[in-house]
Amino acid sequence: MATQITHIYFMPGMAANSLIFERIKLPEDSFELHYLEWKIPNKNESIESYAKRMAADIAHENPVLIGVSFGGILVQEMAKFISVKKIIIISSVKCNKELPRRMVFAKYTKAHKLLPTGMINNIELLAKYAFGVSLSKRLHLYEKYLSVRDKYYIDWAVDNIVNWRQVTPNNNVIHIHGDKDAVFPSVYIKNCITIEGGTHIMIINRYKWFNENLPRIILEN
Repeated sequence: MATQITHIYFMPGMAANSLIFERIKLPEDSFELHYLEWKIPNKNESIESYAKRMAADIAHENPVLIGVSFGGILVQEMAKFISVKKIIIISSVKCNKELPRRMVFAKYTKAHKLLPTGMINNIELLAKYAFGVSLSKRLHLYEKYLSVRDKYYIDWAVDNIVNWRQVTPNNNVIHIHGDKDAVFPSVYIKNCITIEGGTHIMIINRYKWFNENLPRIILEN
């Protein structure tokens, strides 16, 4: 009997492209991997409308959705429009109660509106926004991964993270998080699979853990 193929759709984090998943390798006899890319949002588009547009790109029934960071927020919104087998989020949040205090502060003070997003072609600044890292080396690496540099998109993404309205976590979401995450500190995260020493970019630098553990996580009931 032929093995049933599970279709997996990967959504990268804010400003990143699907190359962040280039080292994720899963058994080809069981999994087929598909990669989503960010679209530029329409003017004043809600995250719900955006998620519905993105969900229209899912070509298989009952897929697994895997999202990193803001991509994790987005796949949770996409799953409200399609049936999915499983939702896995990495270095992300399940509800707005897991956002760090500085983001909650930004929501009420609109401080995020003052971020210098017009300087997004400065790769060091963009990496600080998207990955929570200050760069002293490996700049070329981040230039490869962070290719979505449209100012309207960045403003829209930051605003939708800060103002995400989901109050109650979806208990069916599997959450994988690093205890050294600087963007979404683990102190605010509940009910997750914790990776010791994992940072916000662990999908890139801890890929071996994901290659070893994702098959089991995806297939277990």
